[in-house]
Amino acid sequence: MFESAELGHRVDKATFAAETPKLRELLLNAQFELAQARRFPVVLLISGVDGAGKSETANLLTSWMDSRFIQTHGLEKPTDEARAMPHMWRWWRQLPPKGRIGIFNGSWYSRPILQRVHRETKEAQLDQSLGRIGRFERMLLDEGALLIKFWMHLSKDAQKKRLKNLEADPLTRWRVTDKDWDHFEMYDRFRKICERSIQATSSADAPWTIVEASDFRYQALTVANHLNDALRRRLDGLGNPPLILAPPLPPRLDAMNVFQKLDLSQRIEKPDYEMELERLQGRLNLLTRSKAFKQRSVVLAFEGSDAAGKGGAIRRVTGAMDARIYRVISVAAPTDEEKAQPYLWRFWRHLPGTGRFTIFDRTWYGRVLVERVEKFCAEADWMRAYGEINDFEEQLHRNGTLLCKFWLAISPEEQLRRFEARRDTAYKRFKITDEDWRNRDKWDAYQQAVYDMLDRTSPSHAPWTLVESEDKNFARIKVLKTLVERIETEL
Repeated sequence: MFESAELGHRVDKATFAAETPKLRELLLNAQFELAQARRFPVVLLISGVDGAGKSETANLLTSWMDSRFIQTHGLEKPTDEARAMPHMWRWWRQLPPKGRIGIFNGSWYSRPILQRVHRETKEAQLDQSLGRIGRFERMLLDEGALLIKFWMHLSKDAQKKRLKNLEADPLTRWRVTDKDWDHFEMYDRFRKICERSIQATSSADAPWTIVEASDFRYQALTVANHLNDALRRRLDGLGNPPLILAPPLPPRLDAMNVFQKLDLSQRIEKPDYEMELERLQGRLNLLTRSKAFKQRSVVLAFEGSDAAGKGGAIRRVTGAMDARIYRVISVAAPTDEEKAQPYLWRFWRHLPGTGRFTIFDRTWYGRVLVERVEKFCAEADWMRAYGEINDFEEQLHRNGTLLCKFWLAISPEEQLRRFEARRDTAYKRFKITDEDWRNRDKWDAYQQAVYDMLDRTSPSHAPWTLVESEDKNFARIKVLKTLVERIETEL
C-alpha cells in the first residue's frame, strides 16, 4: 500500500515557486465560492506518521487561504470534560458549518490506532472502532460534507532521518519527544495497523490519499492540488447523489401495532398519586446525591403526541433534583447555526457531563417523525437516520450514559379534549397553535412514523418506554418509576 509513497518524489525550488501563485489563486477562488454558496462544509483530515510534516501542511494551507473561512484543529490531549464524554463528542463540536473548511491535524483515527499499537485493544475491537468511524463518515457524506483524507507517509529510514534532523536543529528540537522515538521503535507495528485501518475506511466517496512526505514541496503541492480539484468538482455539481443505506420498511398487512396493547384506561387516584409521587421523588433525589451517581450521566428523551403531557412529566422529574445538576432542552425548529451542521450536532453539543442530567423535550427523533411526515427532508435522509440514531445512542451507552426514552401515548379523542381545553382556558392558550391543529389532521401518518421508529430504534441498551398518558397522574408516576428503577439497576 505504501510502496508508491517511498519512491523519493521531489519538486525543485523553481517548479514550486512557479506553481505556488496560480495554485493559491485557485484555492482562494474556490474558498470564496464555497463561503458564498454555503452549500456544504469541507472536512479535511491530515494524518500520518510522526515527523511527516502534518502541522506544516495544515499551516501552509491556512496561510494560502482566507483565515476567516478555515479553522485548524490539532490533536490535543483531551480535557477532563472531553474524557467524561463519548469519544466522538469533541470531534462533533469541531465540525465546520456549511461554507467553511475544517482541517483536522490528527483525527478520530488516532486513538483506535494507538490503542491497538500499544496492545490495549484486540483486533476485533479495532475493527469495531473502524466500523463506527466508517458509519460516522458515511453520515458526514450523506449530510453533504466534502470529506478529504490525507495520509502523510515516511519510510522507516526517512522517518529516522527526519527525527534526527529536527532534533539536531535548536529551533526544532522541541518538536521531537521521547514518545516520538518510542513510536519509531514500533514503526513496523504502526505500519501494519495503519495499513489495516486505511484499507478498512477508504471508500469511493472518501478515499485515503497517501502522500510521500520526504520532500515538503512535493507534499504541499500534492495536497493543495488535490484539495483544489475536490473543491472544484463539488462546486461544479459533480458530486455523488446520496444513497439509501437502510433496508426498506416492510409492508403492513394488517392494522396491528404496539399501541393496541396499551391500556389507556389506567388511572391513579389523586391521594395515591400524591403519596407515590413524594416517595419516588425522594428516591430519585437520594440517587442523584449518591457517590456512585457522580461517575455517571443521564439523558432523558421525551417524545409523544401533541398535548400528551411531556412538559408535566418533565416537571415532576426535575422537581426531585437540585437545579444545578440538570438542563432541560426544548427542541424546536433548528436555528440557522444548527441548519449549517449535521442534524445530530445540536444534540451532541448538549450532552451532560458526569453527575448530570440532560432532559430533551422533543429529540433527535424529529428526523424520522415530523421531518418525515412534513417532508422537510428526503426519504433517503430519514431512512438512513435510523442507523445514525442507533449509532449515536450506542456511543452514549458505551460511555456509561444512561439513556431513558419515553413515548407518551394518548388517543385522538383525548388529544381533541385537551386541545379544546387549552383553547378555552385563558392561561393555556399559548400552548395551542394553528400548527397543532394542522398536525392533528395527519394523525395516521404520524402514527405510522411512530410504529416504524419503535421497530427500528429500541435496542436492549436503549429501549423505548411506552407511557399510557390518558391519565396524567398515571403517566407521571410511570415515568418516575421507570427512571428510578433504571438508575438503581445501573448503579
